[in-house]
Parts: sequence; structure tokens; C-alpha cells
Amino acid sequence: MPSLAIVGTGAIGGTVAAWLAQDPALDLTLCARTPFDSLEVTTPNRLLKAAPRLVTDPADVEPVDWVLVATKTYDADSTKPWLDRLLGPQTRVAVIQNGVEHRALFAHLVPAERILPVIINLPVARTAPGRMVQHRRGVVAVPDTAEGRTFAGFFANTEIEAAAHRDFTTQAWLKLTGNAIAIVPTLTLRATGPVWSPELERIVRGVVEECAAVGRAEGAIIPQDFVEKTIETSRTMPEGATGGSLHADRLAGNRLELDARNGVIVRLGRQHGISTPMNELLVTLLGASGAPWIKGQAL
Repeated sequence: MPSLAIVGTGAIGGTVAAWLAQDPALDLTLCARTPFDSLEVTTPNRLLKAAPRLVTDPADVEPVDWVLVATKTYDADSTKPWLDRLLGPQTRVAVIQNGVEHRALFAHLVPAERILPVIINLPVARTAPGRMVQHRRGVVAVPDTAEGRTFAGFFANTEIEAAAHRDFTTQAWLKLTGNAIAIVPTLTLRATGPVWSPELERIVRGVVEECAAVGRAEGAIIPQDFVEKTIETSRTMPEGATGGSLHADRLAGNRLELDARNGVIVRLGRQHGISTPMNELLVTLLGASGAPWIKGQAL
């Protein structure tokens, strides 16, 4: 029986845990800061309930086959006490986070060959500890390796479609390119569709085109029609829509994954000699707005 520990039980980690807990062939442990009794996820098709083992003290865990890290990108170092206890000689660490730097963020904590980067598209919101609302089916992408295929198999009987991809770099950058525009409604606190104008389109296009250019320099295949569809999504964003988790974190007064979302476009752009003025401008403005973000990784 494969043993899995999930570190980070927020919206993503909690929902993933609830789905995996439906499989009696998996030995699942939740590693959380705050205790709660059970997991409940309201999905479009059912109310999902689970009560896997929950631990709040790293001293109470032992090595497992897999560690699934579902914390925010800026919380990598906070996982060290858990990883120190959970890692055995063969343990694999699946990093389920935003951005494109999964391995780099954990390279000082886990041997590189043990890390499996995971891209997830899962529209879900947490309403309380252990309580989530999943708005539609999720999608998971991992590299096409033996470990990746094993990890994808854990989701075989869930409403999260998991697949291993030979070109994982493209998958990661397609998601980042599609999500890069979230910085605009996060900054303005308005959906882009109702206030669309030629000037706003130039801003949105700049953000997306810059991300695509950097992604291509990193080896990703990002078709121009994907860029255009992403811009069209912004143009038609309805009133009341938001910038997803980035926007939600700003409203909640939480720290922002700004460096992992748009800051990385600027940093890697510089490495490739690619100018990214629109992303740099918006990152600077959002940082100056008083929204919490990682000062240690300022541009």
C-alpha cells in the first residue's frame, strides 16, 4: 500500500487530499498547521467527504513513499521540518505549486532527483479549514517519467484528470502564460472585461506576449493562437470575475505569490536578454500598493 503525506492543506492540498482519500489502497496522512476534524469538498457532482489521519507536529510522522507539497511558493522553507521526518531513502516529493520553478525552490531541501514538479489547474476555493468548493474538474500535468506515471495513477478514480507529458516545460509555461494576466485584475480590483479599452488591451497583450517570449526562450512551445485566446479571455472577463488565487490572496490580506507568477517572467527574461517592461511595471505597482509580497525576492 503506497504511503502518501500531503504537506499543506489549503484549497489545493485539501481538495487533492479529499479525492485521494477515496482510494482505500492509499495510506494518506495530512500534515497541517491547524487541526480540523475532516475534509469536505463540494464538487459540481457530489459532496466529497473524507477523514484521513491529520498530524500537526512533524515529530509524529515517519518516512513515506511520497510527499505531496501543496504550500504556497513562498512557504518552501516552512516544509523543512516535515521533509526532514518524512523523507526516507526512496521517498519522492511531488511539488504541486504555481509557477515554473518547482525544482529550484526545493533544491536546497530535497535531492533534485527526488523532486517531481506538478502543474495543477483546479478551480477551488477554501471556505474554512477542511472545507472547499471545487467549481469544475481539475487537470494535473507531470513529466513523462516512471515517477510521473506512478503519480498520475493515483488520480485514476478521481475528478482530477492527471497525465504525464513528454514536454512538461511547455505545459508549465502554457499555464503561466494563461495565468499571467491575473495580475491586472488583482491590481485594479476590477474584472478586465467591463473596463476593456485599447489602452488596457495593450497592457494585457504586453503581459501575455512577454511571458510567451520568455517561455519560448526556456524551450516551451507556445502557439500564437494560445496567446490570442488568453487575451480574448481577458477581454470577455465578466463583471465580478477575479484574478483567481492571486486576487483572492490580496483581498484576504495574504502574502502574494507575485514573484512566482510574474516576477519570474522578469527574472528569466533578463537571463535571456528579453525585455519585459509590462510585467516589471505591474509587479512594481502591485508591490507598491501595499499588497503583501516577498520582499526578499524583490526585483
